[in-house]
Amino acid sequence: MISQNTIAQVFETARVEEVIGDFVQLKKAGSNFKGLSPFSDERTPSFMVSPVKQIWKDFSTGKGGNAVTFLMEHEHFTYPEAIKYLAKKYNIEVEETERTDEEKEKANTRESLYLVSDYANTYFQRILHKTDQGKSIGLSYFKERGFTDETIKKFQLGYALDEWQAFTDEALKDGYKIEFLEGTGLTIVKPEKHFDRFKGRVMFPIHSMSGRVLGFGGRILGNDKKAAKYLNSPESEIYHKSKVLYGLYFAKQAIAKEDNCYLVEGYTDVIQFYQRGIQNVVSSSGTALTSEQIRLIKRLTNNITVLFDGDAAGMRASIRGIDLILEQGMNVRVCSFPDGEDPDSFAKNNSLSELTEFLDNNSKDFIQFKASLLFEDTKNDPIKKAETIRDIVNSIAKIPDQIKKEVYIQECARIMDISESVLFSTLAQINKKEFQDINKKYKQEQKAFDVIKSEPKSVKKVDIQYELERKIIEILLLYGDKTENFEDLVLKEDEVSGDLILEPVIHEAKVFEKIYLDLQEDEMQFSNQDFKLLYYSIIDKLNQNETFSTKTFMQELNPEIAPMITGILMDDEKYALHDWERNNIIPKGKEHTIPQLVNQTILSLRCFLIDQKVAVFKNETQHENVDSKSIMEDVKDYLGLKMLLSRKLGKVIGG
Repeated sequence: MISQNTIAQVFETARVEEVIGDFVQLKKAGSNFKGLSPFSDERTPSFMVSPVKQIWKDFSTGKGGNAVTFLMEHEHFTYPEAIKYLAKKYNIEVEETERTDEEKEKANTRESLYLVSDYANTYFQRILHKTDQGKSIGLSYFKERGFTDETIKKFQLGYALDEWQAFTDEALKDGYKIEFLEGTGLTIVKPEKHFDRFKGRVMFPIHSMSGRVLGFGGRILGNDKKAAKYLNSPESEIYHKSKVLYGLYFAKQAIAKEDNCYLVEGYTDVIQFYQRGIQNVVSSSGTALTSEQIRLIKRLTNNITVLFDGDAAGMRASIRGIDLILEQGMNVRVCSFPDGEDPDSFAKNNSLSELTEFLDNNSKDFIQFKASLLFEDTKNDPIKKAETIRDIVNSIAKIPDQIKKEVYIQECARIMDISESVLFSTLAQINKKEFQDINKKYKQEQKAFDVIKSEPKSVKKVDIQYELERKIIEILLLYGDKTENFEDLVLKEDEVSGDLILEPVIHEAKVFEKIYLDLQEDEMQFSNQDFKLLYYSIIDKLNQNETFSTKTFMQELNPEIAPMITGILMDDEKYALHDWERNNIIPKGKEHTIPQLVNQTILSLRCFLIDQKVAVFKNETQHENVDSKSIMEDVKDYLGLKMLLSRKLGKVIGG
């Protein structure tokens, strides 16, 4: 168990914008930050972070909370794991009691797989640095590649002994279960025996964006031609290779800072670039690039530079991934190295300034690169040239931005020496075909449901009471501890005309006291149980303390209710997503009219509840053996009260 002192220190120190900034590229939006949702695929920002309130809200999925809940949602951490991650990030010593065997037993499968992976990572590093075989074979290999001791430790490189069961036997001896060793793919289990998957290989741990070890890549050093040169961990509950980029954990801050990501093919390409001084670099680990991997990068930058080996065949095979990048609306540049060179060797054999200069001078826009690459093969063949042009236009068709499409068509026309009108016509044909394919698929799907008569869609009604109760919670959270001058309208007889008038009476009170007394006066109860619990919890906190901190309040809440709180607190912040102020549309801030807002909300709720009561009374008059006269008198009294409240409400709204 982690001590309360450590938890309090973590919450006090952690900054939500810094924590989330490690995973999402955030841009200033007034007093807040905005970015693309890390929980959904989107092209316009719907994710907001409030440094003042120390909370975040994702308007596309409804998720929200503080720094801890973000890690729990995004990285699937347990609460203790999130606290430990933040403690490590902010150099806070974690005070905790030793877990019992029973507590270890209760750890779920995912946690157990993470524990096994972390154990293996430590084990492989120890073998590399502390054993004769590790030093003479593994460490020698890394040194030959030009890796420094600092780099080897930074990337947590290791070595697996060239023995069939060395790792598995030691893990079992240390109490790790065979089902979890098999679940991570570290151990291959057969009916008659079990053995190590990565026997005799140098090890590259693959980290999540937050630094957890998900799996491994292992390179064989022997001459066994039957064995694969590189071997990756198999898919598991924690490792999905299509959703992971090697080196992203180390590169994420540099990617956001440089606003560009270099994409290479192998582990050593990443490490060599990083060691040379270019840290904004990741690898797809030799697998075909996927949309999920591209979206990981897009959270941090909108710019990717794809780096290819000098091998032309390899370039043609890899260039297919560019279309996927374009589909995500990202800007793509491409750079190829001289024949016989790859990012690893080029970075190793050149200084940082030489490497940087080469990348700057040789990085081309994708259209220039693709055209020059394909054009070489089609100079004297009109048929092939036509196919090449169509191939390039197909890539341009993937771009969602219309302006970019037009610019690229113009550039393609210049490079390929063909009229723009022909290219625009071809683009229109491609788009039309794609639309027809989508439409055809849609009709086929609809046809399958033709036998079922569709029910008419009902329009969802606004729950007025829910919205008003929600508004009361919002006011309490934002302004509950503020002292304001409230104007109450008292019904009095005019001394001259004798008419009943509403005379204003000013009194000073805390916002929460005003709300509490008004609700008590009419014995109003919350219909929503979550709001009811929150209401009494907030009132209790405000009664006990002179100042109220939403940050502290949220720390003590059940994480399940955090999205509701952040939804309430960040409701107005979503206007910042649309940059309305840039268009001279300034949403009015509530803080300038707090007393008016309180009175308006309470009066609206009272009017609504009276309407509900009147409706009940009218329904009762339909029954036999009911004193209709008595009920109608009650209705008359309530309607008179509502008229008075409506007059007050009109005064409040009209000012």
